[in-house]
This record gives sequence, structure tokens and C-alpha cells, in this order.
Amino acid sequence: MAERRYALVKPDLLRWARETAGLTQEAAARKVGIKPDRISEWETGALNPTVPQLRKAADVYKRPLAAFFLQAPPVEPAPPHDFRRPHGDEISAASPALRLELRRARRRRAVARQLADELGIAVPLFRLRTTLDEDPELVAIRGREWLGVQLGEQERWHGRYEALNGWISALEARAVMVFQTGDVGLDEMRGFSLPEREFPVIVLNGKDSPRGRTFTLMHEFSHLMLDRGGVCDPSQMHMPPHTPNARVEVFCNWVAGAVLVPPRELLSDPRISDVQGKREWPDSVVSALADRFAVSREVILRRLLTLGRTTEAFYRRKRAEFLAAYQHQTARQREERGFAPPSRLVVRNNGRRYTRLVLEALERDRITPADVSDYLGVRLKHLDDITMTVQRTTAEA
Repeated sequence: MAERRYALVKPDLLRWARETAGLTQEAAARKVGIKPDRISEWETGALNPTVPQLRKAADVYKRPLAAFFLQAPPVEPAPPHDFRRPHGDEISAASPALRLELRRARRRRAVARQLADELGIAVPLFRLRTTLDEDPELVAIRGREWLGVQLGEQERWHGRYEALNGWISALEARAVMVFQTGDVGLDEMRGFSLPEREFPVIVLNGKDSPRGRTFTLMHEFSHLMLDRGGVCDPSQMHMPPHTPNARVEVFCNWVAGAVLVPPRELLSDPRISDVQGKREWPDSVVSALADRFAVSREVILRRLLTLGRTTEAFYRRKRAEFLAAYQHQTARQREERGFAPPSRLVVRNNGRRYTRLVLEALERDRITPADVSDYLGVRLKHLDDITMTVQRTTAEA
């Protein structure tokens, strides 16, 4: 009978890895495949895990095996602000999936900074700033000019994903890292941001509709301008007014809508300008305007409300209708949706700019294929497909 090999790891590292993964001892034991008492014994030093058990725990906690042999637990970054609650401060309740995405985003940013430095790539600093005291409409004008997207270009984005990819490309061209995830529930998060001067980060929930993600993208862009990042759900409308978080979220929603639907262009559209005094709009008009600006119908209604061309009652009634239709459509799409190729998901989740940076570092022999696998979270057999996907989507952007 083979002798068991035990891993000599420090108990506090095992506890740190579990807690930062957002797992209780019971949940961790279930995933590792051992009794809960055994996790407690590991974390008190009463017993060491076997080498296979430690490998399994590392996989469950989403940490490299080497992390369990550090001298002491590393200092974790401060938790992000929670804008989903009226008085949220640092995020207190986050699923293991959301915690992992926060770690991934920070690590990708650190890798990007390192690779850009090694490759001698100058990274423009994010200097666009605003405050809550500014007029959101003027902030939106400045933000849209900075992004460099012309209305004519926006009006040509007819495909389901063209607008989303177009706005992402505009941000990535200015060194904003845009990542996506399909592992976090929409009921927990639609997006979050990490404001930094160099390589600021926006993460979108890939489970949302393309136009929903487009709005969240601009919402998080507004957070970057405020230099106040955190975890958000821009679709929330029930937050009590006049709370600190509500003020920030209302501002960011307003700026996002104004970036996507400039006031002059909306109000001068003949479907609006030719009808004076009208406050309730048929679905055909709202849908046509949504298609023109490549946004959701709710965004159009909200802009009409903000600009005094509809009523609060009409907006809320139609919003409830659109939300019910969206939820039905989303359920049907989940049933019909096929599986996207791994290469496309890798490029979507890591973003084109980050993926290109990793591939360039490989091409210039700054990193190894194993590094690419680690940095992109993919098996090497998909590398050629990833390269072709990046080249194709870059050409389409």
C-alpha cells in the first residue's frame, strides 16, 4: 500500500484561501470531497492535507498551488464599493463566482501593465474626470467626444452585437480594459468597474442582452469618470432616493443615457419633433428610435422622460411591459442558444486588447505558451483559433 504524502502548508494560508473564495467550511468540504471536520482540522493545524487533497482544494479555491507555500497570506485589495444597496459601503455579500471575477479582473490588469512595460508599449493615462455636481448632459458630451464615436457610425450598428462591440472598441482604443463573464448571475451583478489611471477596468455580465450590456458599459464608464468604482446593477429602480449610492447611480445612469442618445439628435428626430405636446408614444416609434441609436427601448423612454417628452406614469407602465417581454425572451433564448466556440468566449471574456497584448508578448518571446494558457485561462489547443478570432474581430471593429 502506497504511503500517503502530506503537504506541509500553514493553516492560515488554507483559511485565507477558503475565506477569500467566499466559501464556508461546509461548502468547501463538499466541493473538495471531504468531511467538514477535516477542513477545520487543516485550518487549526491539527492535520495536514494530502498532496492530492491540496491540489483539489487549490482547484476549488481557484488559487495556484504555489500560493499555499507562501510565508504568509498576501494582503488582499480593499473590497469594491457596493452600489447595489442604498447605503452599501464595501461589498459584504458576494458569491464565490463574483469574488473570482473581481480577482480575475485585478490580475488581468496587473498582467497587462507588466506586459506593456516589457513590450515597451506606452499606455495613455485615463484623465477624464467629473464630479456629481456637474451637469450630466455636459459630462456626456465630453465623454462621447473622448470616445470619438460619431452618430453616423452608431446608426450603422444594426447587428445584435455591433453596438456593444463598437463601444467596447472605442474604450479599448483608449486603454480601458473591458472584460466579460458568464459565471455570475444577473440577479447579483450586471457590471463593475475598477477606476485606475493606467488600464482602468470595466467588467460586464455576459448573461445580459447585448443592448443591456451596452448601457451597463456606459454606466461603468461614468463610474470611471467619477473615479468611484464598484459593483452595480444599473437596472435597479427601487433604491430610495437621496441616499449616497442612489445619487451616484442616478448620475451614472443619466450620463450613460446621454452618451448613447444625445439630446439634440433625439429631439430633432422627425418622429419626435413633428409631434408637439405628445407625452405618450406608440411602441413603433419607441422601437424605431431604439434601433436608430442601437439601444434598448427603455433607454429611449428614459431619455424622453429626462428631456420632458413623456410622463413618469407612462415611463413606468411601459418599462414594466418591456421588462416582462425581455424576461420571456431571455428564457426562450436560453433554451435555443447553442454553445459558442471556446476561442470566441476567451476573446469575449478577456477583451480584445488584453488578448492581443498576451499574444504579442508570445510572438516576441517575452512569455511562454504556458504563460498564455495561464493569462487567458485556456488550453493551448485553442491558441490558433484564439489568434484567428482576435484577428477577425479586430478587422470587423
